[in-house]
Amino acid sequence: MRRFNFSLAILLFVWAAAGFAPIERMVGVTFIASAQAQGQPAAAQQALPGAREVPSRAIPVPDTVSPQMQAVIARPFDPSFNLVPQTTAEWKARVEKVALATVAGLPKLREALGVTVQPTTMAGVKVFIVTPKAVAPRNRDRVLMHLHGGVRVFGPGESGTREAILMAGFGGFKVISVDYRMPPDFPFPAALDDAVAVYRNLLQTTDAKNVGIFGASAGGSLTITTLLRAKMEGLPMPGAIAPGTPTVDLTKTGDTLFTNAMVDSVLGTQDGFIRATALLYANGRDLKDPLLSPIYGDVQGFPPAILTSGTRDLYLSNTVRMHRKLRAAGVEAVLQMWEGQSHVQYMSDITAPEVKEYHNEVARFFDLHLGR
Repeated sequence: MRRFNFSLAILLFVWAAAGFAPIERMVGVTFIASAQAQGQPAAAQQALPGAREVPSRAIPVPDTVSPQMQAVIARPFDPSFNLVPQTTAEWKARVEKVALATVAGLPKLREALGVTVQPTTMAGVKVFIVTPKAVAPRNRDRVLMHLHGGVRVFGPGESGTREAILMAGFGGFKVISVDYRMPPDFPFPAALDDAVAVYRNLLQTTDAKNVGIFGASAGGSLTITTLLRAKMEGLPMPGAIAPGTPTVDLTKTGDTLFTNAMVDSVLGTQDGFIRATALLYANGRDLKDPLLSPIYGDVQGFPPAILTSGTRDLYLSNTVRMHRKLRAAGVEAVLQMWEGQSHVQYMSDITAPEVKEYHNEVARFFDLHLGR
């Protein structure tokens, strides 16, 4: 039966490629579900008491989202994402390839959103100052610090500014995007050192209450570990933070790492490539170290936070667990969820109303809390 399901998935994929739209709406997730039947993401729990065997199934694209987001959700998972580089040269080649592809699309994005980007340094760390054409009067004394995502290895240089461009353009804030160092050359704690150095430098010119920090995925986790380090060093907390689908636990812990494995069409599974990047970044340290996995840290005294995820996000559980931990510590925390979305798809297509709505929500949250 499993062989039949896999063959059927391939047939559906060919059918969709030929242009038959009705099946194209489902083919991406149909293939993924069949791949899970062939693959291993749930195997780690199958031996546990009470583990549930789930049959292969087709998951339709929801019609409760915009047509633009439906097209995003319908994209099939790229199986090449899960290939693990074996040498330092292979890691660097893969990072460079992704960076070049990202940078190629940035001029058009900057023009569409009316944003300028200027490279500079702060505290010896490379950063990019991202400025919208019009900064709202109430935001003139405010600044956002951006920590890009990219599975701890992607997004060097200008390629890491895409999320900052979106927030500056949609939100009307000046943004400082930190080009922090990454593996394979610079494992932990290089990225954290750079983030804290820029934050400390920023406090020399800007009141901490007027600073917001945000980032998605690995950048969301780095946002939280930056605050943990800031606490350790006696630095004041920023006015608010916005960690998007943060990878706050590098161990394989959390329900949706199993329930959404191969349902998430962006990440697929935490096994393979993602686990390899976690080990590369950790450089031999215990993955439960709070400065690697901040879900195990002390978040008492943190500023207000808005966290974001989607119903198909592999890291939905990470986001939910972090939200509950903040709430348990008495921190004002908001959790927003997006229908049908896999990992960070709320930043995918700027013509999708969900993308604008996401940035408006975060900008409204910063507006509510910065300077208070």
